[in-house]
Parts: sequence; C-alpha cells; structure tokens
Amino acid sequence: MPLLVEPCLPAGSLNVLAQPHLSAGDRITLRPWRDTDAETVVKAFECPEIQRWHVRRMDTRAEALEWIAGWTRRWRDETDASWAITRDDEPIGQTGLRHVSLFEGSAALSYWVLPDFRGAGIAACAARTLTDWTFDVLGLHRVSLEHSTANTASCRVATRLGFAVEGTLRGSARHADGWHDMHQHARLRDLRPPVGKT
Repeated sequence: MPLLVEPCLPAGSLNVLAQPHLSAGDRITLRPWRDTDAETVVKAFECPEIQRWHVRRMDTRAEALEWIAGWTRRWRDETDASWAITRDDEPIGQTGLRHVSLFEGSAALSYWVLPDFRGAGIAACAARTLTDWTFDVLGLHRVSLEHSTANTASCRVATRLGFAVEGTLRGSARHADGWHDMHQHARLRDLRPPVGKT
C-alpha cells in the first residue's frame, strides 16, 4: 500500500555516520561509551535516583559491559543512541536519544548525571549540545522529552533546554512504586529558543 508522505530522513541517515564526539564546553565532552567505563556505569546505577527514574539497576561489570555494547548495536540499527557525558574524558553522566524514527524525524531525549556532579547545569549543557547536533547535523524535526511529574529536577532541565511543556500523560509510565503521570516536553528544529534565553 503506497504511503502518501516521504520519510523525513531515509534509512541509513544515522548509521552512515560515525558516532561523533561533541564538545559541550568547560571540559565537558560527549563521546561514545567504552568498555573502560563499565565501573562508572555500575556506580551510576547504584544511585537510588537513577534507579528510580530509569527503572533498572546494574549489579555486575558484565551487565555494564552488555549495556555499553548494546549502544553500538542500537546505533547500527538506528533505534537509539547514547553518549557518555565526560569531564576530562572521565564519564560523569549520560545523554542520549531513544525511540529514534528517521521516517518521522523524531527522537526522545534522555539524561542522567552522577550525584557528585549535579546542580552545576551539566545535564542541560550536554543535552542542549546533543539536541543541537540532532537538529543541525542529523536533521531530525522533533525531539521530545518525558519525565515523571514527581521528577522536578528533570523538569528544571527540560525548561532550561527550552523544551515546551505539551501536557501531562496520565498514568503513562510504571516505576517501582507504581504508575506515574508524565510531563511531555518537546522542541522542534524550526522553533528553537534564541541563544542565551533558556
């Protein structure tokens, strides 16, 4: 059955690219995950807040290595991507794209930062760098972001990024403590806030 619209981006638009290293300033760089990051990944998923909002834990180095290897496959399959947020090349957080649809030109943004590095605007800086690359280089049309209405820190990051609140999805996500309402935010490539206004 013929489609009435062309894909926003053709298949192969992501995996034809090498996953880039992106500078976010102040010694912050986004880079692909490496096996040598496994201990940091285990440490991150020991954090109760990361466990709570990302609904998983990680108990062993082997699980962390599997998690890291999964990002290479997902990049190749053009479904998801993840970058280590690093300071002086040491991982301090994560930002990534979930549910990539080249056909629709869309993806969902994710991020977390290790507890010792929170409160300094690192998540917003890294996520802004990734979102700009997503629009300017990859050419997506829309990047969305969802977080539990109870996750006020994530809401602050979304607001700083200039992601407009589009509404509340009632009972949309299940966490360990039950169903959560989720705030839906998004930015469109052609409706980005002016530099310095977020």
